[in-house]
Amino acid sequence: MKFAENILLHDKEISLLKVGGIHAVDKIKAAERAEELRKILDRYAYEYYVLDAPSATDYEYDVLYRELVAIEKEFSDLVTPESPTQRVGDRVLDGFAKFTHNVPLQSLDNVFSKDEVTSFCDKLKQEVGTEISFVVEKKIDGLSVALTYIDGIFVSGATRGDGFTGEDVTENLRTVKSIPLKLTRPVPKIVVRGEVYMPHKTFRRVNEEQELLGLNQFANPRNAAAGSLRQLDTKIAASRGLDIFIFNLQEIEGVTVTSHSESLELMKELGFKVSPGYRKCNTPEEVWNAVAEIGESRGSLDYDIDGAVIKTDEFSLREILGTTSKFPKWATAYKFPAEKKKTRLIDIEVNVGRTGVLTPLAILEPVRIAGSTVSKATLHNIDFIRERDIHINDIVTIIKAGDVIPAIVEVDFAEREKDGTERKMFNMPDICPVCGSPVKRDEDEAAYRCIGIECPAMLYRGIVHFTSRDAMNIDGMGPAVVNVLLENNLISSIADIYTLKDKKDKLLIIERMGEKSVDNMLNAIEKSKKNDLYRLIFGLGIRHIGVKASKLLTEKFSDIDAISKASVEELSEIDDFGLIMAQSVYDFFRTPQATHIISRFTEYGLNLKSPEKNESLDSRFSGMTFVLTGTLPTLKRSEAQAIIESFGGKCSGSVSAKTSIVLAGEEAGSKLEKAQKLGIKIIDENEFNEMIK
Repeated sequence: MKFAENILLHDKEISLLKVGGIHAVDKIKAAERAEELRKILDRYAYEYYVLDAPSATDYEYDVLYRELVAIEKEFSDLVTPESPTQRVGDRVLDGFAKFTHNVPLQSLDNVFSKDEVTSFCDKLKQEVGTEISFVVEKKIDGLSVALTYIDGIFVSGATRGDGFTGEDVTENLRTVKSIPLKLTRPVPKIVVRGEVYMPHKTFRRVNEEQELLGLNQFANPRNAAAGSLRQLDTKIAASRGLDIFIFNLQEIEGVTVTSHSESLELMKELGFKVSPGYRKCNTPEEVWNAVAEIGESRGSLDYDIDGAVIKTDEFSLREILGTTSKFPKWATAYKFPAEKKKTRLIDIEVNVGRTGVLTPLAILEPVRIAGSTVSKATLHNIDFIRERDIHINDIVTIIKAGDVIPAIVEVDFAEREKDGTERKMFNMPDICPVCGSPVKRDEDEAAYRCIGIECPAMLYRGIVHFTSRDAMNIDGMGPAVVNVLLENNLISSIADIYTLKDKKDKLLIIERMGEKSVDNMLNAIEKSKKNDLYRLIFGLGIRHIGVKASKLLTEKFSDIDAISKASVEELSEIDDFGLIMAQSVYDFFRTPQATHIISRFTEYGLNLKSPEKNESLDSRFSGMTFVLTGTLPTLKRSEAQAIIESFGGKCSGSVSAKTSIVLAGEEAGSKLEKAQKLGIKIIDENEFNEMIK
């Protein structure tokens, strides 16, 4: 372990790790330093993610974090479960175990008016026969979870499920940075309930990434949060930027708490991010005013709320009031009605997304709704427009779906007949409004797509896909680098990648593009010219054509010229090649943009020929189905899968009676257990290596 010079951070000298430092530090000092770093980093994280009042810059945090990583790497036994370095998310789970809640996570009954709120408060006062206090707080629209801490350390987290049994999502919850892994002081046991949510700005970012990857977008932040928390790949959960508000104390040992408001203050002291802006009230009128204030704040929040929660404050009175079979009698939720407004639809524009999908967009007369001014709303697709008989110049009713996305819910047909304004029917364009390429509608979905390989709207996604591992596999040219190249106008099409070798001087003046990284990238680009043709075919991003279909094309045809000239009938004759796939390939190669880019590939010397057929290809795994589970010592799953397929075998994601062999690594879970029950052959990497010699 090596430390170098010290710098002054917040009036305290902190040693910074620096490669090439000269002072050796023994394990005892390393342990002391690691503990000191954890405390500092926990404090910085609490200030940033909970208090929203950071006292350190990102740079200062990152420097200390890297120092802690280095210490834990050299002394692995110093790693603790609550260390900030353990939030990363680096496991792929086989599934989620069931988790039984010791104290049920109940849902709430609902009220919908001021009279019902007043009636609820008066009824509770009559039942207990004394004055009663309430706490009113925001009803966060997310996914409810319970967090368990033993001696101040986070040990487990689970979803609500049916209130009695949920799913153990501990690993994913560890990636939520506003959840403390260690409390500010130890408590023998504490279980708290919170709502995991996705902030609006994060929701927009995640949906942009979904579009970029050609995946379905989330309908609202709640769905996005729920889907993210239930990811089996913890890296995906970690990347989603989830957050949490803690709103209830479920269990506690070693500390006496007598009221809900007191418990919220305690949980805040322990380091939790508690429900914001809660208010203690003593009369029904005060309760309603608090509910109304929450309603007025909806438009200014960066997270979704769908109501206000009213709870009896004193725990002793909760005991008297009790619960029904479904709900606690001492609490209720006021549900906000969805705010609706009418306005005129002035025009319909068409946007082209990064996957080439054309989306109609309603241009509206500006109207204020749910705290913000709305002038545009998505119309999704032509089927949505036709089903609702939407015309240009109609008077339409809009709401904010999930308080985030403006949506048209209906047309005022009576107004259409009254005002005499001419209405116009909208039709999707036949050519892309961005690049002029043909637009095709898939038979199995409502989407219209541009099929131009060089369409500027799809350029970023197209290049990221083209350079990806399964396509041309160009190391050093990930999404961030692609974005930098586009911003600096160094590429404007996929083919421009192969002109970068002549622009090295311009690459080197870009921030964070050092000579070594530039050379590595340029070498990878040059190397990719010799790739198998199927990689290039897949990299073109032809609709419905994945890696397997790309390989089938190169097995059937001698080169890309032969593929481009093939008829739909010839393409349909390929095994496992349906008519939709054949038509997609045929249409793609008949666009001027496809012809142009292939001519450029030819000019730059890319391999456009299929490999020669080898009749003596080893097919030792023919007819066998493998399932991979756990972490292998040296092979990545994708590498093992490629080897199996090269020998004629198949890989499946689940174990069944048809499974031939399960290749298991460390931390293999439910798949291994199922294979053992079914008596399926199980091998490790050493046995697998013997099989492929």
